[in-house]
Amino acid sequence: MTPTLFGRWQTRLLLFATVGVLITLPFAMGIIGIGARSVYFWILGYIAIFGLGWDVLYDRIQKYRWDRDWPAVYQLFAGIWEMIFVWCGLKIFGFLPLPIPKDNLVWGAFFQHYSLVWLAIFIASQSLMRIIFVRWRFRGGQWL
Repeated sequence: MTPTLFGRWQTRLLLFATVGVLITLPFAMGIIGIGARSVYFWILGYIAIFGLGWDVLYDRIQKYRWDRDWPAVYQLFAGIWEMIFVWCGLKIFGFLPLPIPKDNLVWGAFFQHYSLVWLAIFIASQSLMRIIFVRWRFRGGQWL
């Protein structure tokens, strides 16, 4: 079944609150990456919050497709677009506040963190969600 907007939101928040936090912890503890430690949780929060808004657009686009499906390659393009949007908001235009000066934000650390979080959430949504929440796909992505 095609995910509903509410199902998309529930799935996004669940995965960011679990998988996203688990991937961000090594960055925040300084094991992986460079720079200020709390900035990674800020980035995770921005990706989750703006993703809720992007899901409205994705839901609209999805309704124009003949099969109402959302292939994995579209998720890849959406992940790239969201990364560019958050990077521009943090570094280039600076409309997103950070606990550090925007000059201290390094592209390599941001890219590494974003890529690992995105990949882990993508894999979890394609595998773990279907195993743990057996009826998740049949309820339009809603797990509550």
